[in-house]
Amino acid sequence: MRNLKFTVRYDGTEFHGWQTQPGYRTVQETVELAIGSITQEERVRVNCSGRTDAGVHAYGQVMNVYSATLLECDTLVKAVNAKLPQDVRVLDCFDMPQAFDANKDAIGKRYRYVIDDGRIPDPFLVRYAWQPRQALNAEAMHRAAQALRGRHDFRSFETNWPNRMTSIRTIADIAVERHDRTVRVEVEADGFLYNMVRSIVGTLYQVGRGYWPEIAVGEVMESQDRRVAGQTAPPQGLFMLWVKYSGPPLPSWERG
Repeated sequence: MRNLKFTVRYDGTEFHGWQTQPGYRTVQETVELAIGSITQEERVRVNCSGRTDAGVHAYGQVMNVYSATLLECDTLVKAVNAKLPQDVRVLDCFDMPQAFDANKDAIGKRYRYVIDDGRIPDPFLVRYAWQPRQALNAEAMHRAAQALRGRHDFRSFETNWPNRMTSIRTIADIAVERHDRTVRVEVEADGFLYNMVRSIVGTLYQVGRGYWPEIAVGEVMESQDRRVAGQTAPPQGLFMLWVKYSGPPLPSWERG
């Protein structure tokens, strides 16, 4: 039995999230059916690095699956993609040690959130950005976000706390930059709580629109109260960029 690691890219717009749910179209079920049709295995179960919600996208989701197939990895990529719909693709495939676990072995992840703050929303961004129709000060958002760097208790940014055994996480990098008509918030951490990135974005949004001072972000974190933070930003602006594991450096496409 082989342990295969796949990197998956998908547009989450038409999916009801990653996890299989009866009666809904999900990324997990779509990928499992495609792999099973190629390997001719009745029960294919993939394990991902972290589940994404409905409407959330991924450049570099990672999953592993145990399979008895004898097909080479390059052949598997081509064959599985031929069975997948246009809004999801596998990018690569590698044989891994039996103990490799895409979720438990992840040591870091990076997400990007896109905000289109133009006065007139761009119709080509409606599926891939939050469009609040509110001009934002990206520089102020970036300065405010630096209070979140480091190891802290992020329960103020977790929906329905507690969802995990601990809400302590380490943010290695957080940056807010303007790119033409969009503002991009990127966060890299050793792990994320439920809706953590979207809650951080909703909090930074209040700073960007001038409603809250820059010091408010640090105060929200210290309050350890989700009710004090900003809104949960909508899902369509969120992208999982890559997942980091110990070993060789990330491929250039995974570095975003």
